[in-house]
Amino acid sequence: MSISTIARLRESRFHLGTWLSIGSPVIAELAGLCGFDWLLFDLEHGCGGEAALFQNLQALRGSRSAAIVRVGAPHPDLIQRVLDWGADGVMVPHVDTVEIARACVRAARFPPHGTRGYSRSVRACGYGMEVPDAEVPPLVLAQIESAEAVANVDAIAAVDGIDVLFVGPADLAFDLKASGSSLTYDACLDAVVAAARASGRQAGILNRNESDVPGLTARGFTFQAVDSDIAIVRQRYRDLIARLGPAAPAV
Repeated sequence: MSISTIARLRESRFHLGTWLSIGSPVIAELAGLCGFDWLLFDLEHGCGGEAALFQNLQALRGSRSAAIVRVGAPHPDLIQRVLDWGADGVMVPHVDTVEIARACVRAARFPPHGTRGYSRSVRACGYGMEVPDAEVPPLVLAQIESAEAVANVDAIAAVDGIDVLFVGPADLAFDLKASGSSLTYDACLDAVVAAARASGRQAGILNRNESDVPGLTARGFTFQAVDSDIAIVRQRYRDLIARLGPAAPAV
């Protein structure tokens, strides 16, 4: 874990990230060399599992890019494991209530501020050659992905240890429709930004279109993941087929 990297990401300014779902350490290393502020390794919907994650984290050694891991669920054991492996922070899906937010923070912090287990032999401690600085806890990004989470977003933002309120656009839009909520998607984005500002947090979002960066930044989203490795490769393949192939595939 890089203390300077974590401190930099806690500054309230624009931080550019991207989504890594393929699970390849080669892609992770390349993205790190390119200079992103942070990289998201997706264990919830990504193609790579925990076995691939360890090598991906190793591939970022010496990089300026922070390693943020999205765990599959808000479970303490999942959070603690990726932090032991050297992640700079965790993104937790479906943080719908203040109780879940508090539990996530506790899982990410050592006693007396949390319940994270301590072992000097793990990668985060240099396999016994380093002592972690408990005064610089890992980043915690709470995903706001439902009407329930939006209703509780002020209380979630007020939890000490939550660094970023991160909107999951697809899940949030789906939940609003499925639940029959009277909230609009835009109203939810405004609520997340307002809650973040009121509590001194940052607001983040997965952005599928780089042309939306200026508008989302002006709106208050400083923590943006722009595009994903799968989407970038897919689009490049489609472009090649459209120009050079015998027939363009259906879009």
